[in-house]
Amino acid sequence: MHAIKEEIAAAAARLVVEEGLDFGSAKRKALAQLDVPERSPLPDNDTLERAVEEYIAVFCAEEQALELRALRLLAVRWMQRLQAFRPFLAGAVWSGTATRRSDIYLQLFCEDSKMTEIELINMDIRFNPRRVKGLLGEPVDALSVHAWSEELGEDIGVHLMVYDQDDLRRAPRLDARGRPMRGDLRAVRALLEGASA
Repeated sequence: MHAIKEEIAAAAARLVVEEGLDFGSAKRKALAQLDVPERSPLPDNDTLERAVEEYIAVFCAEEQALELRALRLLAVRWMQRLQAFRPFLAGAVWSGTATRRSDIYLQLFCEDSKMTEIELINMDIRFNPRRVKGLLGEPVDALSVHAWSEELGEDIGVHLMVYDQDDLRRAPRLDARGRPMRGDLRAVRALLEGASA
């Protein structure tokens, strides 16, 4: 059973890195591609993240480091634009496993979620609104935009997850490995400075 989970994790990690799939989609696609029973237990996200880290280290460490830096620079630009909404970077760009196929996820904490939409309209930024499952399991507004990355020479998806400002206090702070689940503008800049040192 453990060997099957590891096989699924390895196949899913390749899909995450090479195709930019989210963890859930990558696990399902890996299961379909492998010659294993359909009801095989899937690896948890922590196991898959470790497999992604291993895949990157073996197959694309240098290239991925440059792409991650470009994504973090783009995230900083958006965090500066949206500073009034207390932005935090989360997801693979924050944790360090992102590639050019990864999207950027910013968590915004504000008094009125509609103010974020109004701000984007005032900036003449087109966005797609939708509702998604939030940090605490409840639906939240997500505003998705396409943002040009000078460093990568292509558009990157930026997803703005809009939370009530009180949600920041109630949200989980650490992941299963004891690492911070998100970082504010200062923390992201520190990551960039650390990477260039």
